Order: sequence, then C-alpha cells, then structure tokens
Amino acid sequence: MEFTGINYLAVVAAMVASYVFGSVYYMSLAKPWMAALGKTEEEVKAGAGPSVYVITAIAQLVMAFMLAGIMGHLGSVGMGAAGGLTTAFFVWLGFVATTLVVNHGFQGAKRSLTVIDGAHWLGVLLVQGLVIGLFGI
Repeated sequence: MEFTGINYLAVVAAMVASYVFGSVYYMSLAKPWMAALGKTEEEVKAGAGPSVYVITAIAQLVMAFMLAGIMGHLGSVGMGAAGGLTTAFFVWLGFVATTLVVNHGFQGAKRSLTVIDGAHWLGVLLVQGLVIGLFGI
C-alpha cells in the first residue's frame, strides 16, 4: 500500500533520530526522572525488559509515519524545517501534552514527571518533524 506524500526513508530516519534523542534525553535526566516517578534504579530496570525498547521503536515508527502523513496532507506548507517543526509542535500541544497532563493528573503523578515526560515527547516530535520536513516528499 502506498500513501501519497510520505517519504518512507524520512519516516525511518525520523524514528531513528528521535529514538537516539530519547535515549540521550533520559540518560541525562535519569535521576530527576526516577525521583519524579518515585522509583529506584533497580525498580525501573526490573520493569524494563528488552521488549520495552522494541515497543518504543515501533511506537516511534508509527508516530513518525503519522506525522509524515499529516505533513504530507498539508502539502508544501508542511514541508521544510519550519513546516516540520511547526506541525510537530501543534501535534504535541494538541494531542500529546493534553493527554499526558490528563493521565498524569488522574494518576497523581508529580508535576515534575509531567514536565520531564512532556519535554521528551516534544523533543521527539520536533526531531521527527525536522527530519521529515528536511527530507521532503
């Protein structure tokens, strides 16, 4: 099946770039993130088997594909660095940030966890939007 306006190489590159971004992001914020989560390093490692990393890669591939689809629907306005970053920001604000705030609110999560996780997903989407926008259709 072929979708008009989607550059599959851009989607894969966006997934890889955002996965690397997320790895570096959480490695640098591991201690504050675990404190916000209320778990020790041992507890986090016990719950994070290899399948979590595979699921993360698949989820980011789906995210990049969907973002590329949205950008493709916008045509030339959605492409380029500015178009990719703008589209990614609006997707994050409209869907990711709102969902995260609601879920964390009902879960009683610390605000710092929402900020850390929210900034991560903003970075993921911005990286993906930039890569897809630069690759073009």
